[in-house]
This record gives sequence, structure tokens and C-alpha cells, in this order.
Amino acid sequence: MQQKAQFVATVIHEPKLLILDEPFTGFDPVNAEIIKNEILELNKKGATVLFSTHRMESVEELCDSIALLNLSHKILDGKVKDIRNSYRTGTYVLEYEGDKLQLNGNAPFAVQKETNLDGYHQLMVKINAGIKVNDVLRYMLPLTSINKLEEVIPTMNDIFIRAVGKG
Repeated sequence: MQQKAQFVATVIHEPKLLILDEPFTGFDPVNAEIIKNEILELNKKGATVLFSTHRMESVEELCDSIALLNLSHKILDGKVKDIRNSYRTGTYVLEYEGDKLQLNGNAPFAVQKETNLDGYHQLMVKINAGIKVNDVLRYMLPLTSINKLEEVIPTMNDIFIRAVGKG
């Protein structure tokens, strides 16, 4: 309760600059959502919000730009969208109905993982170099009914682990 009161006292005058350290620590999900929405509202009204966090889902929800620090060294900085896009790997989730397919060597992708679920199959695939998503669809459509083809773009949590793991 004290932390919530401190937050309210901090933002009640709608400051133009807000610096927060781990703003969601100690809050239950309902109160964390209230704090998040207030931060977003202040930002919409023109406030600059700087915050430090180890919670990468908060980064994805709240930040336009970030600087990722590890052991006092900046290892990444830029717009969250641009950073996530730079870590793309050409990996997709492909979900189809029916029996398991026997894919031939002409498939425009490599299967990394296969999961058989109730009535459908899910493949994690890496599209071959030079191949477009439409090429994958052209290959699969004569074989089965596709439920989903979705790119797997790494989360900021995945990127943090990869970037910090290098050091």
C-alpha cells in the first residue's frame, strides 16, 4: 500500500519527467495493471518516462526505445520494434489439420520441432534462404488445410538472454 501511495504522490502533479526503478515490484497483477495504465497515460500526455526493470514483458508493453545494460555496459539500444526485428530468424509456427504429413526433400523449410495435437499438427519451421512465406503456402496448400502460419519474433526476454549470454 505504501508503494502505491508513493506512486500516486509522485504522479499526481503530472510531471514531465518520471524516473522509476522497478515500478511493478511488490504489486499484485491488478495494481500492476493500474500502475502500467497510469504510466502510459502520463506518456500520452507528453511525459518522458525512464524506468529500470528486469521484467522484459514490461519493456515490450511500455517502451518505445530502450538501452539494455549488462555489468554497467550498454549492449543494445534503439527502438524495441527495431531490436526485435533485428533478431528475427525466419522461424514460423505452421499449424495444419489432418494426418501427419510426410514432407519430401523439396520442402521450402526445415522442420525444427513437431507437435501432434488433438486433430491437428504444429510444426516449428525455419524457412530456407531466399524463400518467401507465400512459397511455403504454395507448397503446403495442395497437401493439407492450414490453420496458422505465424512468424516467431523473439521476445525482449529471449533477446536479453541471447545478448547477455554473449558477454
